[in-house]
Amino acid sequence: MTLRNIGISNERILEDRAIPCRLGAGRYAMTALEMSAVSSIGEARRKTAEGGLRSAGFPGETDGRRSLDNGLPKTGAEVSAENEYKPTVLVVDDDSRNLRLMEALLLPMGYRVLLAADGLEALNKVKEQRPDIVLLDVMMPRMDGFETARKLREDPDTSIIPIVMVTALKEVEDRVKALESGADDFLSKPVDKTELRARVRSLLKVKAYNDYMRNYQKKLEAEVARRTEQLRWAFDAVKRASLETIYVLSRAAEFRDEDTGTHIQRMSLYSAAVARKLGLNETTVENILYASPMHDIGKIGTPDYILLKPGKLDPDEWEIMKEHTVIGARILEGCDAQYMRLARVIAVTHHEKWDGSGYPKGLKGSDIPLVGQITAIADVFDALTSKRPYKEPFSVEKSFGIIREGRGNHFKPAVVDAFFDIEDEILEIRGNYEDEGESLLYSQAKRVRSYESLLANKNVSS
Repeated sequence: MTLRNIGISNERILEDRAIPCRLGAGRYAMTALEMSAVSSIGEARRKTAEGGLRSAGFPGETDGRRSLDNGLPKTGAEVSAENEYKPTVLVVDDDSRNLRLMEALLLPMGYRVLLAADGLEALNKVKEQRPDIVLLDVMMPRMDGFETARKLREDPDTSIIPIVMVTALKEVEDRVKALESGADDFLSKPVDKTELRARVRSLLKVKAYNDYMRNYQKKLEAEVARRTEQLRWAFDAVKRASLETIYVLSRAAEFRDEDTGTHIQRMSLYSAAVARKLGLNETTVENILYASPMHDIGKIGTPDYILLKPGKLDPDEWEIMKEHTVIGARILEGCDAQYMRLARVIAVTHHEKWDGSGYPKGLKGSDIPLVGQITAIADVFDALTSKRPYKEPFSVEKSFGIIREGRGNHFKPAVVDAFFDIEDEILEIRGNYEDEGESLLYSQAKRVRSYESLLANKNVSS
C-alpha cells in the first residue's frame, strides 16, 4: 500500500512537516523530507552557479531571452538585488544529514549558510566569517553545544550573536543549562520549517538592533572623544592665555621692583617643581604655577625710594617694605578662581619663617601654609642668584649653602629636602630662563642718579 492509497498527496509527502517516510533501504535510505532537502540544495546551488555565470556576462534561464534579443546589460535594480546583503547563519551539528537539511531550509529563505561539524570548527569559522546567528546542536564530539555557547559569550566580539539551541533534549534541567550557557532560544528536533523561519527572523531583528546600538555607541564615543579633545585644546589655550596675562600683570609690579622679567617665570617654575616633588596633585601644582608669580604684587604700593635704595633699609623703611605682603592680599581678595585664592595665601605668607621670625604675622611651623613655604624657597633661591641694587648675584654653590643653612629655621625641612632632590631640574630651569637685563625701573633709576650726580659735580665746579 502506498501513501497515495491512504489519501496523502505528493505535496504532503514532500512537505517539511511530513510523516518521516523511509525510502530505499539500508545505509542509503532517506526520508521524503531529506530527499526534498537534497533537491532544494541542488536547486539553490544551481541558481547560485547561474548567478555566477550571469555576473560573468552569460545569460541565465530567466533572463536569457531578453539578453539574446537585445544584448542590454542588467539594470541597476537587478545588480542591487544580486549584491544585496544576506544575513549569515552558522549551523553546527555533528550529523551531516541534519546540516544538509538545515541548509536546504535556510537557503530558500535568503540566508547565507555556514556549516560546522562540532564546536571547535564552529569557533574557528566564527573568527573567519562573523555570522549573524548560530544554530547550535547540543550533543557533539570534541566540544558540545553548552561549552561552545559559553565561549561565544565570553568573547566580546561574539557576545551579542544570537544562539539557538537545536536539540532533542526535553528536560527542563537541560534547557536551564543551555540558558545559563548563553543560549537565547530553542528549536526542537525534528525542526519545523515555519518555527525555524519565525525564530531566525525574530532573533536577526534583535541582532540588527544590537548592532545598530553598538555602532551608535561607538560613533557617540568617537564624537564625545572628538568634542572632548576640542574642549581640552580650547581649555589649554585659555590656560596659556591666562598664564601669559598673569606674567604680564606681574611684570607691572616688577616695574616697581628690582626684579627682572624672567624672575617670575623662574620662581613659578621652581615652585611648581618643588610642589610636584612633595607629592601634591597636578591640579594643585598647576594652581601654584599660576599663583606664585603674583607673590610680590603688593609691591605696587611700595614707594620707589624704598624698592630701589642701594643700601640697607632703616627700621622705618623696613616696616614700610613689609607691608607689601598685606597690600598684595588686599589686591587679590574677593576672587573666586582657585589659583587666585591660592595667590592671596602666597602673597601674605611667603615671607613667614619656620621658626616664627618672619612677617607679617610671625607664623611658626605648621601654621604656615605649605604653598607659602614652597614659594618662599623658590623666591629666596632666585633672589640669591640674581643681581639686586644692593648686591651682586651669589654663585649657585653659595646660594645652595644658604638654603641648607635655612633648613629648620627659615624653611620647612621637608621643603628643603624636596628642593635638593630636584637640584638638576632647578638648574635646568635657571639655565632656560636667564636674566634678560636689569629691570626697566632700576635702569631708569640708575640713569636718574647718574644725571643727579653730574649736576651736583657741575654745581661744585661752578
